[in-house]
Amino acid sequence: MTETHPISLWVWLFPALAALFLYGVGQGLVKKWISEVPPARFCLYFVLAKAIVNLGYYFSQGHPPLDSPEGYQFMLVGLFAYLLDGTGWILYFKSIIAGPITIVGTLSAAYPAITVLFARIFLGEHLAPLQYVGVMTVILGCIGLSYSPPDPSKKKTSRRWVLYAASAVLIWGAAQTLVKFSYTLPGSNEAIMAFLNTIGGALTLGIYGFLYGRQGKHSAGEWTKSFLPMGMMAAGDLGVIIASRFGPVSVVSPLTGAYPVVTLGFAALVLKESIALYQWVCIAMIIVGMFISPGA
Repeated sequence: MTETHPISLWVWLFPALAALFLYGVGQGLVKKWISEVPPARFCLYFVLAKAIVNLGYYFSQGHPPLDSPEGYQFMLVGLFAYLLDGTGWILYFKSIIAGPITIVGTLSAAYPAITVLFARIFLGEHLAPLQYVGVMTVILGCIGLSYSPPDPSKKKTSRRWVLYAASAVLIWGAAQTLVKFSYTLPGSNEAIMAFLNTIGGALTLGIYGFLYGRQGKHSAGEWTKSFLPMGMMAAGDLGVIIASRFGPVSVVSPLTGAYPVVTLGFAALVLKESIALYQWVCIAMIIVGMFISPGA
């Protein structure tokens, strides 16, 4: 059973909640401007934002030297985890292009459940029964918020998007589990992990964005509309890196993955979108689950 204490609890819970907020508002801004910026180009700006945020953290924090032999295994596992994470994002974008966003979004919201399963099997991470109830409540609420009724007017597409979306969910779950595992290895350090996150993103999302997002005009307005939300997403990633270092990934993943509740609030307040009754129910589920899952 995972035990937490007041001091250690906030060491990981605060960056996790900060990531939740940053992801939620960042996604809301993407939702607002997605029609004006191609998804692949968002990837380019995301990698640039990662470099600024993560490398800023890396150079401002104490860390072992990168060429220390003690940390080689940690760095290899951490880099592999973020190569997987970036690959998952590419598959997610491909699934959005090939399939219905209503189903793709719902399926992708389930990745924290895979993380909880992998953490239990491979890391031996066990939570209190009430924490599992809270975690599953958050996950179910996120799935509910990500769902919207399908549009019957849209034509049927190839089913290959199912493979893309399912692969992305499995890969994200594996990546988050590997990040937590890497922190158990000698020489582990969250500042170096932020550096590895940047390299992994550049080698996956950076290449994808360069190949498919560099064409066309690049205006100053597009920079603002792309870099602001991507900067918030990159800062959210840094929050997850820190939270995963000190907290149970079985809780960190569902908590930070609950950002749709923040995005929905942003959509209601800024984009003036209405909130359906079932969405209010899902919001209530997530809030209750967030209160229960950290433990005491």
